[in-house]
Amino acid sequence: MLRFGVLGAGRIGKVHARTIAASGKAKVAYLADALPKAAADLAAEVGAKVASVEDIIAAKDVDAVLIATPTPFHADQIEAASNAGKAVLCEKPVSLSVARIEECLKTVAKNKTTLMIGFNRRFDTNFASLEKRLRQGAVGSIELATIISRDPAPPPADYVKSSGGIFRDMMIHDLDLARFLVGEEFVVVNALGAALVDKAIGAEGDCDTAAVQMQTASGKIAVITNSRRATYGYDQRIEVHGSKGMLRAGNVHNTTVEVATADGFHADPILHFFTERYGQAYSAEVVTFIDAVTNGKTVAPSGFDGLQAQKLADAATESWKTGKPVKVA
Repeated sequence: MLRFGVLGAGRIGKVHARTIAASGKAKVAYLADALPKAAADLAAEVGAKVASVEDIIAAKDVDAVLIATPTPFHADQIEAASNAGKAVLCEKPVSLSVARIEECLKTVAKNKTTLMIGFNRRFDTNFASLEKRLRQGAVGSIELATIISRDPAPPPADYVKSSGGIFRDMMIHDLDLARFLVGEEFVVVNALGAALVDKAIGAEGDCDTAAVQMQTASGKIAVITNSRRATYGYDQRIEVHGSKGMLRAGNVHNTTVEVATADGFHADPILHFFTERYGQAYSAEVVTFIDAVTNGKTVAPSGFDGLQAQKLADAATESWKTGKPVKVA
């Protein structure tokens, strides 16, 4: 049974710790958080001991470290865990700095560490099924991918001060998903953005409404749109058009029940929050990581995937600010 040290007992840390505890294939041995009560409460729930980050990474009875701490700690904690011989599952991003990610990945490579980055949307059963059909040639040669992601409500304006901005914080999930679906690297990025939902977000130098166009060297195109507001719920849709047709994955509703009357067709609302919408994906992500570490399999999304997504997010940010397309190395 794989023994985990979980760093972070916040919203995502709780999701992951509960998944590990319920997996039947692993356990949470230790748990750390900057808030002692948060750590103690979650540790009691999942049957773990509370310890410091340093002690968890050094512990002989820890095989893998799950990092769900704030972004500024990720790279240092990945390196420390790698040097201690632990496998690592880290929430995105590794760092807001591409140079820091590259430095971190050198340590990971030197130690031959198993490192997975938490782009959970790859594990959504609908998106994963669509990607599998793409690889099987269901719609022929891919030509155009469209990704729509809209949050129910914007975060506090103070949040954007440390988030890195909408392209690095929110859209980075969709940038990774575009690479996952199209199967090629994007070489040029063109972005637009505006603060249409909350002017305070604009005052902090960020936008809450954004669109990106990207193209691969072979000509394939991806279009991503994000909004920090969707009055009807957590809007998550993808569509991939190819030479033989189109694949589409729609929103997940509270139920599949529809009511048809003289007034038309009516369906239940779509799921409202990311922990509901992607609950299954978070679980599948952790189970996949456990299986990979236990059986010596290659993991994805890898540290390289995290690096490439960050490069695209940086390019999108630069394009929005300069009003010009940005080439990606």
